[in-house]
Amino acid sequence: MQKLIASLRPHLKKNWLQELSSDTSSSSSRTMLAGMKADMQEEVWPELEKAERLARGAALKWASGIFYHPDQLEQLSHYRKRESQRTSSIQSRLKSAVQSYLEGVGAGLAQLHLAMDDIQEMTCKMKEIHKECRDNTTGFQSLECIRDCSSEYKQLSVAIQNLPRLYSVPAMVMETKQLIDSKHLLEAHARLMELETWRDDIYWQLQQRGPPSPETEEMFLRYFAGVQTLEKTLAKTLWEVIDCGLALVREDPTLFVSAVRIIEREESIDQALLENSEANSYFLPPGRPKNWRSMFFNTIEKSVNQRLRETYISIRGQGLAKHLASLQTIIMNDLATVQHLLEQCCPPHYHLTHTYLHIIHKCLSAHLQQVINWDLESSEIFTLLNWSLHVYYSPEMIQNPDLCSEVDIDDLAPLISNDALEQLQTKYINTVRYSVSEWMQKALEVEVMDWQGDQEPETDHEGFYQTSIATIVIQMLEENIRVALVISESLRDQMIAMGLCELETFVSRFRSALVEYVEQHQKDRKCPKNFLQFLLAAINSFVSLRSAVDSLHQQQNPRVQCQSSYPPFLKGTLEEATRKVCQLVTDELLQEIQPYCLHLLCRSWLFNCDFIDSICRTIDQHFTFYQHVREPYFQVLVTEVQWSLVVEYVRAFMQKRMVCRSAEERSQLSDRMSHDALQIKELFHRRGIGRESGWCQCLQGPKTCERLTGVLNSLAEIIRLKDNTVMSLKLDRLFCKYPDISEEQVLMLLEIRGDVPKDVRSSVLQALEQSAHPFPQGYRPIFKDIDVPPSSMPFCIPTIKCA
Repeated sequence: MQKLIASLRPHLKKNWLQELSSDTSSSSSRTMLAGMKADMQEEVWPELEKAERLARGAALKWASGIFYHPDQLEQLSHYRKRESQRTSSIQSRLKSAVQSYLEGVGAGLAQLHLAMDDIQEMTCKMKEIHKECRDNTTGFQSLECIRDCSSEYKQLSVAIQNLPRLYSVPAMVMETKQLIDSKHLLEAHARLMELETWRDDIYWQLQQRGPPSPETEEMFLRYFAGVQTLEKTLAKTLWEVIDCGLALVREDPTLFVSAVRIIEREESIDQALLENSEANSYFLPPGRPKNWRSMFFNTIEKSVNQRLRETYISIRGQGLAKHLASLQTIIMNDLATVQHLLEQCCPPHYHLTHTYLHIIHKCLSAHLQQVINWDLESSEIFTLLNWSLHVYYSPEMIQNPDLCSEVDIDDLAPLISNDALEQLQTKYINTVRYSVSEWMQKALEVEVMDWQGDQEPETDHEGFYQTSIATIVIQMLEENIRVALVISESLRDQMIAMGLCELETFVSRFRSALVEYVEQHQKDRKCPKNFLQFLLAAINSFVSLRSAVDSLHQQQNPRVQCQSSYPPFLKGTLEEATRKVCQLVTDELLQEIQPYCLHLLCRSWLFNCDFIDSICRTIDQHFTFYQHVREPYFQVLVTEVQWSLVVEYVRAFMQKRMVCRSAEERSQLSDRMSHDALQIKELFHRRGIGRESGWCQCLQGPKTCERLTGVLNSLAEIIRLKDNTVMSLKLDRLFCKYPDISEEQVLMLLEIRGDVPKDVRSSVLQALEQSAHPFPQGYRPIFKDIDVPPSSMPFCIPTIKCA
């Protein structure tokens, strides 16, 4: 089958081309056909090869299916005939398509030939025209004079047509000028409109007939210069009328109404000219649009600014308050005039009251910004802040019931910008800070002067010492905070923070002044007379200041309270300063009893009660003054005095002023120490009865008193001990109660007994080394700072081996 198809293929292709060539009649078709034959002979198309392979494959598949059995070969002729007919049909359709394509290509080529002929003909004619134009160029130059004559003729024609108007222009200018001077504004504006119409029409005609020469245009403008002068004069008169509108409408609003009508006329003319100019490219006369309505509102704004400046008064003293009060009066009067009179003279779409109020707000904001930049004092800044934030927005001004329908407060920008407001508040705080610091310094100087006087400090209704220093400082801060709260809570919080900061500085100065006061007293203990009383009054002042700090902190915003670090820090500073004054008071007492302490634990003291009696009497006298101190520092003083007295007593004991030589002396020494401990305990207990509530609430209560005086009983018990075999046990109990006692102090205690042998001492020290006791809760060391003199009995301590 493949051989059959291969043998038929050249034959079919040749026959198809022959038939196609026999059917084509035109020369172009024959040419194309010849080209197709040459192309087919030169190369085979890839599409044709692909189609041939597909056809051959399909034929093989078809033939293999049809002629599968030998008996089917009998129908070969039938199948050959059917396929021949089908091939003939396909070939005829292909020839029809190619024929149609060739006919269309031929028609296109014919039209292209015709177009090419036309182009060549037009090219030749254009060359001829160009040559003729080039030859006739010199002939057109003779027509220039004709064109100039035509232009001049047109200008003369325009002048002749407008000659009656031109003659009447000077007279009308004079008449219009007189009308303006006599305030007949409507008639003057009508004449001016007529003059402007003539001028614009003539200028438009000149433009339509060709651009005029510079000389002609200059002459035209010079001739109508009077019209432009009238326009400026009328505008100046109108703005003068608008500027004085508030005064005019109170007397006779006619002139103001005429001015507004003229402005609306000009606005309508501007609008019409702009619409025509945009729609039809119409001529827009020079000087248009005038925008007199915008100038109307600009004039009002300038007038408002001028009125605000006219109310300026010297701001020294009460000048700023008077200035702001004057502004309030003028603004409210002007708004009332605008709302009830001036608005009736303007078109409704002006919304004059609303617009006027916004203009006033804008101008007032700019004016106050200038005032902020002045060198203002704290009272003036407060006046400005209060007026700007409260008075201006009160029902007496912007929120006046008559104006509520005309303005929405939310639409108005802040009268003072946030940055300017922050700057002004900061300036106010800094100014008040300087004033507060200066007043605190002056109050402290007065307080220091009072310390040198002969009169005791005053007492309050509870009998506590007091001076004016705390009251002055607290009242000063509270007054400034109260004033700041009138402005805003934010300013109050800033004022509280400033007050706490300055209070911290004041406490440091106050403490330094007290230290200097004590140093001066040390130089001459007789002066000043009431030294102790003023120190105690200073403690009460610190207590009052601490209460003031708590009160100020509670007034702050909770958010600011969380962020502020001043109250805890300042409380610490106050606590430290108060403790320092308590220490100074205690030191003063110790200096008074020091001469008596020098005789303690001596042999003369053993049988003489005068020394301890003098000490107790001196302490009791001081307690008479301590009763005027507020809690909890009364108990602090009691504890400090008791602790210092016990420490001085133990220090005197450790000086080894007396060494017992017999059991009888040890008994006398221990009894006397127990008696002194009991006397001291009764003294402090008796003085604490009057403050029972504070005594029980504080750590400095009876338990603490017993612990302090118990050290004397413990030492006396060691001295009284008769059996040295239990010495280690007693000393261990002492060490357990007072773990700060040192080995040297224990050795000194044993030396004062005078009967402890060397081996017992060694065993005691070894036992103490092996036992370590923690400090009891709330224990305050007693032996820590007490020095022990070198031992007079040389022996080797068995804690280490001797070298």
